[in-house]
Amino acid sequence: MGTPMAASGPTDAPEWGSCRFCGVAVAAGATKCGICGADHPLSATEVAAAPRKVRRWLGLTRAFRTLIVVVVIVGLAYAIGSAVLNGPPALTNDPLTTAGTYTIAPGNYTMISGEITGGDYVTGNFTTVDPVGVNIAVAVYNLSEWSSFEAGGTPTPLYTVAPTYNAHLVYAPDVTDTYYFVFTNPYAPSTHLTIGVYIATLYNPNVANDGFA
Repeated sequence: MGTPMAASGPTDAPEWGSCRFCGVAVAAGATKCGICGADHPLSATEVAAAPRKVRRWLGLTRAFRTLIVVVVIVGLAYAIGSAVLNGPPALTNDPLTTAGTYTIAPGNYTMISGEITGGDYVTGNFTTVDPVGVNIAVAVYNLSEWSSFEAGGTPTPLYTVAPTYNAHLVYAPDVTDTYYFVFTNPYAPSTHLTIGVYIATLYNPNVANDGFA
């Protein structure tokens, strides 16, 4: 399991604002909300000086989004727990069966790795929880491509998820190897945007190939 890396940067970066419609965090200078597409997001200064009615609306939308995230986390925990208890046999203590919240500094990443037998597959989900609605990118590398990644090369990912705040993961390699699931905070260090992301993954043996069918 990867360890989040610390990052440092300048202290005078502009503060993030908020979408006036859905309340999600919006980068300074943005002209549209990246989530709902609403025009003219409020800057941090405008949010502070906004009428009470507007600030109350932003508070309600943020609370609602937080509630959605909590429901998703509870649902994922239940689904994964049910699959482990009642589904196909899973590898005991497999490093690719995990769930937790990770903190990723801007421009950095966290990583989960383990061996996958050819024909088996890994499923999962991730959701950004702090701030809610910001994006995370995902890439999967095999052992040789991961070595290139660590060396600062230009590795070719075997599976990717474009930056988004919530997505399902399904990866099924044909070849047995060690695979690395890399979750990257795509924002520059100058933004100071550290992201909390909830990640859950489940290793699924291919029952037909393991002699159970």
